[in-house]
Amino acid sequence: MTNSSAQPATLNYDEPTALSFFTTGDGVKVAYRVDGPEDRPALILSNSIATDLHMWDLQIPTLAAHFRVVRYDFRGHGGSDVPAGAYSDGRLGRDVLELMDWLGIERAHFLGLSLGGWVGQWLAIHAPERIDRLILSNTSSYLGPAENFDRSIAATLAAADMQETAETFLGNWFPKPMLAANGPVVRQFRDVLLNTSRQGLAGLFAAVRDADMRRTITLIQSPTLVIAGEFDTVTSHAMGEAIASTIPGARLKTFPSVHFSNIEFAQEFGEEIVAFLDPQSV
Repeated sequence: MTNSSAQPATLNYDEPTALSFFTTGDGVKVAYRVDGPEDRPALILSNSIATDLHMWDLQIPTLAAHFRVVRYDFRGHGGSDVPAGAYSDGRLGRDVLELMDWLGIERAHFLGLSLGGWVGQWLAIHAPERIDRLILSNTSSYLGPAENFDRSIAATLAAADMQETAETFLGNWFPKPMLAANGPVVRQFRDVLLNTSRQGLAGLFAAVRDADMRRTITLIQSPTLVIAGEFDTVTSHAMGEAIASTIPGARLKTFPSVHFSNIEFAQEFGEEIVAFLDPQSV
């Protein structure tokens, strides 16, 4: 397996990005992109807080060969609008359902990492008829206490810029050797963080603060793969184990990674996804 301290290839920020937009029921413009053949099964990718849809760039060549890949920017992030106030897991889930309706997708596989994993759990609980297979990567069903997020929200909104917040996130996402090398991928994620809306970040912090699906994920019937990072300090390996042991029939895959398993082990991550979603192809 690839050494986790090795620098992955760069993300595709320098290439033209064919973003499209749709408007949600509550009037928020959401940016999205579709890759891969239209006649293939749909796979929706949902990324981490404080990132944009480029977070998945390293997986797109592999995944788009097998699926119609749909990725999007959370409200408050990337190319999407930044509505005021707190967001909720339910509203984030409905954004995905409305995007599926907009694209004419009846049912899809879903891969969510970190905050995207919260959205995936909500969808599989509340709209099971829309979700086929489910991958929950480096995520949790609960990340309290609420007071910690209240402090983060207050500090984010009061800060003059995103400089300190950006370095905190990077320190939680990547291993120390990768941060020390400060390669192109780390620099690209830093640039996204520095340009992230503080209101949008605070809104998504609130969604995580208020979410608790530790009991309700027992309702999930979708075939589920849980991916955890052995050295993840944000959503610990134990949190991944808890999800895998609670969702009926779920399987756990562990990478020797920190929080972004899809970046540290980009090729292996993509292969794991394809093997789970399309086992006949491997």
